[in-house]
Amino acid sequence: MDDPIFDFLSKYIDLTEEEKAIISDIKFVRSLKKGTILLRQGDTTNECFFILKGCVYSYYLVEGEIKVTEFFEEKQPITPVSYITKQPSEYYLECLEDCIISMGSPERTAELMQKVPRLALMGPMMLEDELASQRIKYDTFIKLSPEQRYLHLQENSPQLLERIPQYLIASYLGIKPESLSRIRKRLVK
Repeated sequence: MDDPIFDFLSKYIDLTEEEKAIISDIKFVRSLKKGTILLRQGDTTNECFFILKGCVYSYYLVEGEIKVTEFFEEKQPITPVSYITKQPSEYYLECLEDCIISMGSPERTAELMQKVPRLALMGPMMLEDELASQRIKYDTFIKLSPEQRYLHLQENSPQLLERIPQYLIASYLGIKPESLSRIRKRLVK
């Protein structure tokens, strides 16, 4: 089960077998059922997450309606804003499927950085990647019509369309499920 973590880390640094063993010893892996809430609006968290298996989504509740902002799949880290700011979260994180997740904390991170100091080199690179990714998603959402957003999602993340309920896809695209249904019918023709 360590392979997804090592695959992710290898984008930034080459780990020795000894470093991999240290990482394996420190990480905390949990199996979570579909529907498990990792973070609630109004709560603070002392944990960040790495998806080994499954899918998690983030969303806001606005007047009782779910507004999806992101889907996280295998080999993706999740660092909630609340983890960094220590302020109450404005959104939820929920398991969309049964998941296996590695959970980090400041204590585990400090222990890991002490034992594998080279991991600290990854921080700036990961931050740059995450900022670029978020900017691209924001720009895509602003510039494209709902139909173009759907086509973009279909082209760049087709697996999401198969594993996520359509009403959540619609919310993510910023439209109603009926509108997504019309878009899909139009595209089939």
